[in-house]
Amino acid sequence: MPATLKIDFVSDVSCPWCIIGLNALEQAADRLKGEVALDLHFQPFELNPQMAPEGQDIGEHLQEKYGATPEQSQKNREAIAARGAALGFTFSMDKRSRIYNTFDAHRLLHWAEEKGLQPALKKALFKAYFTDGQDPSNYEVLVRVAGEVGLDVAEARALLASDRYADEVREREQFYLQNGIHSVPAIIINERHLIQGGQPVEVFEQALRQIAAQG
Repeated sequence: MPATLKIDFVSDVSCPWCIIGLNALEQAADRLKGEVALDLHFQPFELNPQMAPEGQDIGEHLQEKYGATPEQSQKNREAIAARGAALGFTFSMDKRSRIYNTFDAHRLLHWAEEKGLQPALKKALFKAYFTDGQDPSNYEVLVRVAGEVGLDVAEARALLASDRYADEVREREQFYLQNGIHSVPAIIINERHLIQGGQPVEVFEQALRQIAAQG
């Protein structure tokens, strides 16, 4: 029997390194098939909790937040696209020009966890934003993506129109902030071991093997 490792994957749907980290983690688990199985839970983290509803131009945002020049931002985008491609994910940088608020996407993900469809929704939201250049704060986008992964469209629409799960998402976000998580992805294994960032597959493979061996 493979050792089941609980993974709390703290991330945001607008974080490119989070999809890189997720794909690398899953490929590491594939290499350890028969030895290790993942019990994956996506936990909310907002990179930009104060982001206005209309979002912000990416270049402007990166310059304000990190002091990045257009040239630095371009180099970073190219590095991210190359890492993504090596892991089987397409970043369409030309289609993504704005950063958006992601709170409602996290409310939808909280609900999807109850329905057993959270990983599928998370990946579909990554694709919608990073590959297709769509707005993950837009209710029509969120409802459509929810339907595509098998969630009830009417229930998704009703959830978004209400404040359902707002308190639960904020509580989880605060829990991780208070426990020292200030950048993502943060991958917490069995509630004890922390791996941060979009690490290479080999790093995750070694960590999973070691933790599984500890029993």
